[in-house]
Amino acid sequence: MPLFSRRTVLAVGAGAAAGLTLPGIAHADSHRTSVGFVLDAVTLDGGEQVISLTLNTSRLGPIDPASLATSTFSVHATATSPIDTGGQTVGYDLDRPVTAAQLDRHGNIVLSLSYGEGQTGGGTLGYIGSKARNVQLDLVYTITQNVPILLRHGRPVTISRFVQGRLANPEVDAFTYHVSGSGMKYRLYSPHRHGRRPLVVWLHGGGEGASLPDDYYDNETTLRANRGALGFATREAQQIFGGAHVVAPQSTSAWMDDGPRFAPLIHEIIREVVRGRNVDTDRIYVVGCSNGGYMSVKMTTVFPTVFAASVPICGVVAPRQPGGAPLVPDAELVGISTPTWLVASRDDTTVNPQANTVHAHDLIPGALMTLYDHVIWNGYQFPGHWSWIYVARNDPAINGTHIWQWMAEQRAEAGQPQG
Repeated sequence: MPLFSRRTVLAVGAGAAAGLTLPGIAHADSHRTSVGFVLDAVTLDGGEQVISLTLNTSRLGPIDPASLATSTFSVHATATSPIDTGGQTVGYDLDRPVTAAQLDRHGNIVLSLSYGEGQTGGGTLGYIGSKARNVQLDLVYTITQNVPILLRHGRPVTISRFVQGRLANPEVDAFTYHVSGSGMKYRLYSPHRHGRRPLVVWLHGGGEGASLPDDYYDNETTLRANRGALGFATREAQQIFGGAHVVAPQSTSAWMDDGPRFAPLIHEIIREVVRGRNVDTDRIYVVGCSNGGYMSVKMTTVFPTVFAASVPICGVVAPRQPGGAPLVPDAELVGISTPTWLVASRDDTTVNPQANTVHAHDLIPGALMTLYDHVIWNGYQFPGHWSWIYVARNDPAINGTHIWQWMAEQRAEAGQPQG
């Protein structure tokens, strides 16, 4: 039974070209032309969505903005899984409403699309239940021009062909791609500041690991499925931490499959980042959700002096099956010396908060805990398991101190990652 049950939808970056025939305006312009476009995306709390298309029209000349309307272009999106789904329907095939058509400062046409939490047809990921994995869907956008656009001197222009380009998400794109010496992939954000800076280690949930039988290991879903890692790269977080490196390793399966084996592989990545970046080794923090929440706890039992603080979110320490051995034994929980702040929601039906978060809090010396009743952000209620949303927004607080500020104040006992 998967620890995650999430996300439907979406697609990513497949290059595609869509032809166009407009009988009613075929003679509007004798210089019919091809235009490329970019898919503009943002990672919402519920996952990444394409929110607009930017058409590379600046080279056509100055466009009269008055000739643009929401009906000027139509947009259709098709999303399919890159791997076998075992018969599950994953993706979509639908029209995406255009909510605005306007020019950016470069003279490119931007088509804003309807999007929002829970809205079908906007996301870039699909969840395959049989594999307990999110995948980045193959996406084909087709643009149809319904009426000519006008240049400022009045010449009508009909675009004959639209060529799909890359998926652009500035927050995700700010993380560089890496592979550790042992072959584990990870993404890394580094601040534009000099001097020794802290390091935040984000450990993803079960749905963002690899699907090895399909050779699917993308180094993408860790940043696109939620704002867990991205939150620490925001301007607000960077100000609180005084500039921080953020690393997001991607498991080759699920952390809970073999935590003791994964722990040194994660530690290897930390050591690589420390060697390659100017990291303050007294301020290395580990944060993770669900599977990653378990792994956050596990890291502090295997490497007790490395981390300045640990934030396990809706993590697992109890047995996976009735009568089985606990994933993190009580003796290990009692022995944790890393400052720990646990977060969960009482209505979590995926990971029992009492048997896991509350139990761990009661045993870890000096641990703090925030328990929510529900997971609600900006008026939208998410599944109770998704309490990582609150940490990604710096919402948990105790006695007026929010969780990012608390993390930033912590220092490790020894600091230097162990060999």
